[in-house]
Amino acid sequence: MQNKNNGYPSSLSAWTTVAILMVAYVLSFIDRQILNLLVEPIRRDLVISDTQMSLLMGLSFALFYTVCGIPLGRLADTRSRRGLIAVGVLFWSAATAACGMARLYWQFLLCRIGVGVGEAALSPAAYSLIADSFPKERRATAISVYSMGVYLGSGLAFLLGGLVIKFASAQGDVHLPLLGEVRPWQLIFLALGAAGALFTLLMLAVREPQRRGVGAGVVVPLAEVGRYLHSNRRTVVCHNFGFAGLAFAGYGSAAWIPTFYIRTHGWDAGQVGVIYGSLVAVFGCLGIVFGGRLADWMAKHGRTDANMRVGLFAALGALPLVVLFPLLDDSFWVTVLMAPTVFCLSMPFGVAPAAIQEIMPNAMRGQASAIYLFVITLIGLGFGPTAVALVTDYVFADDKALRYSLVIVTTIAVASSVLLLWAGLKPYRESLKRLQQWGMESQDDSLLREAQPST
Repeated sequence: MQNKNNGYPSSLSAWTTVAILMVAYVLSFIDRQILNLLVEPIRRDLVISDTQMSLLMGLSFALFYTVCGIPLGRLADTRSRRGLIAVGVLFWSAATAACGMARLYWQFLLCRIGVGVGEAALSPAAYSLIADSFPKERRATAISVYSMGVYLGSGLAFLLGGLVIKFASAQGDVHLPLLGEVRPWQLIFLALGAAGALFTLLMLAVREPQRRGVGAGVVVPLAEVGRYLHSNRRTVVCHNFGFAGLAFAGYGSAAWIPTFYIRTHGWDAGQVGVIYGSLVAVFGCLGIVFGGRLADWMAKHGRTDANMRVGLFAALGALPLVVLFPLLDDSFWVTVLMAPTVFCLSMPFGVAPAAIQEIMPNAMRGQASAIYLFVITLIGLGFGPTAVALVTDYVFADDKALRYSLVIVTTIAVASSVLLLWAGLKPYRESLKRLQQWGMESQDDSLLREAQPST
């Protein structure tokens, strides 16, 4: 059903699509982030170091997520986006369940790679679906609501993990038919895999909107995509790497903050899961939606670079916070300061993909989104957790020095984001003008081809 708003889907249909895609994103982030609370039991059972654990949390997932994301992004520009997402969810859910059956480190590593491959299908297709479901003036908010899945999923991962750990401390190992005795952490992965498989039925309620905007309905050769990205290289570099610095700080700290509470402040895993999980879910969602609403408000008041500018504001707000919270000795004040830290670090991740949709022709959105996800995921999730672990293991060589590793890594990352996002404001405005020029040139080429006599 279409409404009177320039042929876009009705508000009910559009927001239903966003809600279902957000649930998919929630599931993906629970699967992705649950390891962060299960560091100690997995390290114990697999007999591995912090650095090896960080490879499970980050690089093994991120490397294949990013490599597979680009061809899957091209599929999102040319094939059924709903079908692509459904297949991806089934694949990553099967890989998540397989994590629960892993007995050796290399088996777990392969399963995490599978999770990354499956999840690579989601966001490029989801961004494209949402961009075609909402007019420009509502797009940043809609993508921010979808992106709430990051923080709902991460928060639920900690909450779920904390509750299961509390239950397991009383019940011990669980006996399952066919599988025999399984550890509590293995049971979590099996349950998550089953939940993801059931979710795919919900994708039947998603309808493919008409592709619209500059370049809609056109299959663009890869060479043309490359030329367009090259002509916007300053924008792409400042945008992708600027937001990647914030992702580096966000993923790097989120991976180790539960362990930081345990090692530095003597909390137990259940307590961390409930308190930190609640903080991430509440203030992460508030931050990301606030960022989207602020960007839409600024755009209505004439700021064409609103999406980039909100990212810069978030980086400036986060910079003093990431320096302070790990150094405080009172866990109460650490937790108080954690709330605005999560809020600021979450603000950019609705506006960042919205910015990509604004500067790219429709036929290149999925591919450009996949490149953006390649950069922020490889740098943020791939190297963020490992960077913190490497500083702890090889610079300080002391597990208790984790707080100082967090300060060093996150401060450098956020400071670099401030510089890059500030440098990218002018190129971003130029890219918006370049898009309109590209659209006019493409239209002229199309008219010229139609005017040529057939042979």
